[in-house]
Amino acid sequence: MKKARIALRSLERERRLGGMGFARMAVLCFCFAFVSGTPAQQPEVAGTGDTTNPTFTTFDVPAATGTSVSGINAVGTIVGSYGHTTGTVSVSGFVRAASGAITSFDASSGTLYLGTTALGINTAGALTGYYTIDVAPFGAYYGFVRDVDGTISTFNASGAGTGSGQGTLAWSINAAGAVTGDYIDASGVVHGFVRAAGGTTTTFDAPGAAWTYGYSINDGGVIAGSYADATGVEHGFARGADGAITSFDAPGAGTTAEQGTNPLSINNAGTIGGYYKDANYVFHGFVRTASGAITTFDVPGAGTGFGQGTYVYGINAAGVIAGYYPDANGRYHGFVRNPGGVIATFEAPGAGTAEGYGTYAFGISYPWAVAGSYSDANGVEHGYVLAP
Repeated sequence: MKKARIALRSLERERRLGGMGFARMAVLCFCFAFVSGTPAQQPEVAGTGDTTNPTFTTFDVPAATGTSVSGINAVGTIVGSYGHTTGTVSVSGFVRAASGAITSFDASSGTLYLGTTALGINTAGALTGYYTIDVAPFGAYYGFVRDVDGTISTFNASGAGTGSGQGTLAWSINAAGAVTGDYIDASGVVHGFVRAAGGTTTTFDAPGAAWTYGYSINDGGVIAGSYADATGVEHGFARGADGAITSFDAPGAGTTAEQGTNPLSINNAGTIGGYYKDANYVFHGFVRTASGAITTFDVPGAGTGFGQGTYVYGINAAGVIAGYYPDANGRYHGFVRNPGGVIATFEAPGAGTAEGYGTYAFGISYPWAVAGSYSDANGVEHGYVLAP
């Protein structure tokens, strides 16, 4: 069981780091399958009043061996990374405009440079993420910011290690250009950080934390993230722009190592979306308002076995949530949930149906457009955007 928990945690981390993705061009119409706690209610697509069939657009970065989508901003610009076999670099970042135009980039260069993972995007189109240097078998990580004009600034958080598996991982960027993320020090301990647009970096640890992860920052400078205590139990936190940290646990969250609460996204109203793991290592979604009220939920059809359940990854300005769920057979499906609790599930065209394959949703724009990746029957991943 311990080895299984470790494997599960590694898989979670891989997904958070943009480890899903690959794609090809096609535009198809698709009907949502809706479920609601109140069957008499006429469901709306993500609470927008749109009851028409949305449209899938799938895509691949040119020459990609796989396309991994990490997120989408309010105006429909998508960020992600892709694998390729050209040159000495195996992974590069990309940005896809709402028009469909794709621009690829590398955060660094040189013989020791391994690749770029692009994770966060703000409304203006500035990006953040990390790149890897081959100084040891598993490399070291460094953060970067890519401005709208394509200018790239690289950085390492104060105290970050420079050895194998150490360094800086940038996750999210707000409208002002402030970045949050986490860094691994020379002892392998993880700490949170926030970097101002001017380059000043402030590091932090949640009270009682053994490890601290900063995952999402809103335009007010409020950060949502998680921390593990000395026993390995995970807790959520919200860190105000003044540095004050409020910790919380979702009702039903497990209290054993590798269990607990993981907030992954925050909107400008301070509403946080994420998931928690219960005592059986089953995943469930939650929404937490700025006042602290927490609502938990499960997507109908989500599996109830170890590592199965409901994963929440994105929340937009209106409080609409996007995520995915593995069913009882281990196949993955996407979903959106509106603030009223109405849930719509969907499948990307061409998604594989075998265990471990399917559709993953990582981001949602405003009023709504969902972006993510899907793996086909051969395990190759592709990007998609689902929009009205």
